[in-house]
Amino acid sequence: MGFRFIYTGIRVKNMDESIRFYTEVLGMKIAEKREKMEPTRGEVVTLKSTNSSQLLELNFYEEESPFYAPYMNGEDLDHLAFDVENLENTVSDLKRRGIEIVVEPYKIGGWREAFIRDPNGIWIELLQRK
Repeated sequence: MGFRFIYTGIRVKNMDESIRFYTEVLGMKIAEKREKMEPTRGEVVTLKSTNSSQLLELNFYEEESPFYAPYMNGEDLDHLAFDVENLENTVSDLKRRGIEIVVEPYKIGGWREAFIRDPNGIWIELLQRK
């Protein structure tokens, strides 16, 4: 089972304000934008800097979203994401190892994903893009 770290997702209070900051102040470009997708019912904007392969994902969830939590200053890390080759096998292996699957595998866009939590409560996204 191979894991490859691919991006960092942060939760933002205001998507438009955050996009302006990261694009106009820090010079990042929008790589992808999605609005109100199931099951997150949230907005997602992925940003990229010139000459960098690291991505930054901005996430905004409305109160009706199962991913929503009241925003507290400093609690802005939303999740870390790792590519996996086979999501179903990875999730099965993690379950056997006693790891709680917070969100079972589901399809979103052209890929499948699931979520677990690290020992500190940080959400870890497992993403199969093939």
